[in-house]
Amino acid sequence: MGVLVLASASPARLASLVAAGVDPEVRVSSVDEDAVVARYGVTAAEDVALVLARAKAEDVAAALSADGSTDTDDVLVVGCDSVLEFEGEVHGKPGTAAAARERWRRMRGASGVLHTGHWVIDLRPTDGVGSGATLGSVSSTTVHFAHLADDEIDAYVATGEPLAVAGAFTLDGLGGAYVSGIEGDHHGVVGISLPLLRELLAETGVAWHSLWRTPAAS
Repeated sequence: MGVLVLASASPARLASLVAAGVDPEVRVSSVDEDAVVARYGVTAAEDVALVLARAKAEDVAAALSADGSTDTDDVLVVGCDSVLEFEGEVHGKPGTAAAARERWRRMRGASGVLHTGHWVIDLRPTDGVGSGATLGSVSSTTVHFAHLADDEIDAYVATGEPLAVAGAFTLDGLGGAYVSGIEGDHHGVVGISLPLLRELLAETGVAWHSLWRTPAAS
């Protein structure tokens, strides 16, 4: 059994874990995403997502280790980051209404791939049950966007929701009505792939059910 620390401010990621019976501790990283991507020189969407997930996990893990008031004997940190690959370009959060509107006018009726990087760091001591592992992987899901009229795009952008999410859309919020279908894990589109995270944690020796708020009897 371990304590999962989520290195993300995303309410959607937190909600996904809570709905699955896991109550993580949330610690937000101080990572400058643009600086990290520039430092590593990555351009492929999958690599961008994984590099950012790793940077966030490492930042929070370092902060926890340096914090004398935090007991890391049972802690595993998971960092995540999502980007949309569309027409050969990598798209994160649009940031402005103009950018979100322009992006949706390109995406409507088309398809893209939402990549979510995951990185797990086992902080548990290796002289006990800790594995010392630091490992990651990417969940990639094809997303098909509905044919939207200009007034629908304007109305959605006006809500503010697409400005602060990767790809300028959500699957679990207002944007869900504008996604006509997906191919892959819907959890990965929301922001954290539960099946993939389960596999990564298993590599550290942690069974997914041991993280449930009421752990299953072994």
